[in-house]
Amino acid sequence: MLLSSIYNFLLCFTNCFFFKVSCSTSEFRLEGDYLLGGLFALHEIDHVTPVFIPETTECFRQSTSKSGYKILQVMRYAVEEINNSTTLLPNVSLGYEIFDHCSNTRNFHSVLNFISNNGSVRSKEKLNNYQPKVIALTGPFGSSRTISVAPLFTTDLIPMVNYGAASYALSNKLQFPSFVRTIPSNKDLIEMIIHIIRWFGWNWVAFLGSQDDYSSDGLKLFNEYIKNTGICLAYQEGLSLNANYSLTLKKIDKLNINVIVIFALTQYASKFIKAAIANDMQDKVWIASPSWALNQQIPREPGIRKIGTIIGIADRLLSLPRFNEFVYNKAKGTAHAGHNDKAVQSKNEICNQDCDYCSLMTAEDIINESPTHAFAVYSAIYTIAHALHKVLQCDMNECHKNITVKPYMLLEKIKLLNFPLNGRQVKYDDNYDPTISYAVLLWHTDVNPPQFEMVGTYNKLPEIRFIIDNTLMPWHDNGSVPFSNCSTECKVGYSREQEGFHSCCFTCTKCPRNSYVDFSRDPYTCFPCAESEWSDEGSTTCKTRSVVYPQFTEIPSIIVMISAGCLIILLIAVFCLFAYNYNTPVVKSAGGSMCLLMLTSLVLSSVSVFFFFGKPSSVFCLMRNAIFTFFFTVCISCLTVRSFQIVCVFKMATQFPRVYSLWVKHNGHWLFIAFSSFIHLISCVVWMAVNPVKLIADSWTFKDQIMLTCEMGNTITLTIVLFISWFLGFLCLLFSYMGRDLPKNYNEAKSITFSLILYYLTWIAYFTAYLTIKSKYIVILNAVAQISSINGILFSYFIPKSYIIIFQPQKNTSTYFQTSIQNYTQTISRS
Repeated sequence: MLLSSIYNFLLCFTNCFFFKVSCSTSEFRLEGDYLLGGLFALHEIDHVTPVFIPETTECFRQSTSKSGYKILQVMRYAVEEINNSTTLLPNVSLGYEIFDHCSNTRNFHSVLNFISNNGSVRSKEKLNNYQPKVIALTGPFGSSRTISVAPLFTTDLIPMVNYGAASYALSNKLQFPSFVRTIPSNKDLIEMIIHIIRWFGWNWVAFLGSQDDYSSDGLKLFNEYIKNTGICLAYQEGLSLNANYSLTLKKIDKLNINVIVIFALTQYASKFIKAAIANDMQDKVWIASPSWALNQQIPREPGIRKIGTIIGIADRLLSLPRFNEFVYNKAKGTAHAGHNDKAVQSKNEICNQDCDYCSLMTAEDIINESPTHAFAVYSAIYTIAHALHKVLQCDMNECHKNITVKPYMLLEKIKLLNFPLNGRQVKYDDNYDPTISYAVLLWHTDVNPPQFEMVGTYNKLPEIRFIIDNTLMPWHDNGSVPFSNCSTECKVGYSREQEGFHSCCFTCTKCPRNSYVDFSRDPYTCFPCAESEWSDEGSTTCKTRSVVYPQFTEIPSIIVMISAGCLIILLIAVFCLFAYNYNTPVVKSAGGSMCLLMLTSLVLSSVSVFFFFGKPSSVFCLMRNAIFTFFFTVCISCLTVRSFQIVCVFKMATQFPRVYSLWVKHNGHWLFIAFSSFIHLISCVVWMAVNPVKLIADSWTFKDQIMLTCEMGNTITLTIVLFISWFLGFLCLLFSYMGRDLPKNYNEAKSITFSLILYYLTWIAYFTAYLTIKSKYIVILNAVAQISSINGILFSYFIPKSYIIIFQPQKNTSTYFQTSIQNYTQTISRS
């Protein structure tokens, strides 16, 4: 590729010089100690025609580009200003050689002229030995032109301080090691365009460019950078100068696109705007790239006002001091020398150092021409001068002219530069790209001449800062921001559901309960709330659930715990009373040592009540019901065997004496209690082992609460545990009923029946409430059911006997009990 390019260059170089071309005109050449090169597009090629022999394009035969002539004057002005400075390069003068560079591929002779040494170009020369004609150059304008010629400069590390090539590919220092630019790269420009689009909330845009490196690079970057921004590229096209612009406009209008980015060179942008006017396209927003944002001809097109609002991106408009004065002085000099210069030009055919229209331009024409790249050229020349200042080790008085200056020496110093220039700090990053300081311009086409008002700024240092003053935007659509979105934005709490290919075309779906949509994260998804959070339908955030459980400090909890405490104290008191009166008839008739076992079981059962309060844990869940269930069952088994014994003594002993003797001899009552308790203990162990009772966080009952509760474990094993306890109670009731006519002192039917019926009713009520009501206070009902069951036995069985022991001691005698038995015997014998 490079060899092919060099071959074309040599052909063009030869072609140019074989035809006796003379390049001698004061505006294109200036002698000096160090020569700078300049490539400016004073003409533009409107139509590219194929050629069949190598030849150089004669630019003066092409269309004029007045803005190119203005920036040529800026270079001349900057060189003159530097030469007149007594501090930047004292005792050193800069010269220049300037060429009209209008073609991407057929203006190579100027490049070879710059890199030549005494009229020849040496290949594979060491950098230390090679001294090209120029030490640095600025230009050419345009990315394609720059990419075409850059390899010849960068091979020898000749600094190309460019003012008009924005392609991001040129930031690759492996391919273009000596390329420096004073304008932002396409990367920065595309980022700024995206900032503008997002600022106004647009997401349905068209991107139009030309078929060159500048536009194709911009389109590639735009497609890359709009990812994850919510912006959709609804239409894109690279247009040639001969393209059907009307057809493109119809496609854009059919897609309801109201924001159009034209990232193209001036000649393409001009054709497109003219086509928009001709096709009566109205009320659009046009975003102009820097190449045509300050163009002076396009705003003067008749009918441009009706096409909508034009927003431009341009370098901060910084004035060049005394540039106008320089232009006026130049105009006077041209007027005096007019005929003589013309005679010289007609006599000598000029090799792209000729400009017929330039002498016709007045000073006002030059000054009023687009200032788009004026400061970029100005800072490019000053960049070279400051680098030369460092290479020559200049001080305030002189430079060391004995130092041999090689182009690569300047390149080393450019990266280190950081100097102020007309209110702006000029410095470069590792890719030799400048600091960004750009303006957002609003076109005012309703005045003559058209005006460009700065309505926003974009800076990257010391940090990225982008702002637009919305009050300065007189939108065409009744003063409101134009709508350019594929779909209307969803209401709060609604997520998007994509329709078709583009992500910004969607329908809206309300987020369900316990989910939310976060547009900053992903507007297309209803995210589920965490288990500890909740939300209503159509929410954008989740709220924290309150964790609820019966706390120690709540009034219901305090009441139940005080009741349990009093119950335990009372049980212990009764235990002590019975133990103290262990040998009395009342205690003996109540069961003796069995009473003490019953009271101990009831005390231990009461302890489980305290595990219902406070933040539950797995241990608390286990202790709540396991302790009560086991020890209360032991108590019931005692009551059952006690009822059975009384029936045996008074009714079965005479009928089944042998059975009764075996029961007494082998302590049948204790065996029964031990056996039933062991069976129940095994069932409890199985209950806890198969599916242990554990803590659960109930987040589905109440939307804004998490109830910490204990699940009941395996249903089958739980049923077995309850069945054993309730079956013993049933036997107890049966035996009590059978002994309903026993002596009064031995008749426990009423008390046991009352306590067991209370036990059954209490737990039936609890389980009914447990299955039908969801509340944190259900566990308190569980505790109340336990206390109620214990109280039933205590107050129906033990308290009456305690009352006799304390307040009716006359009934707590053997005589009284024998009299009662005799009366019962006589009653039975009569019947």
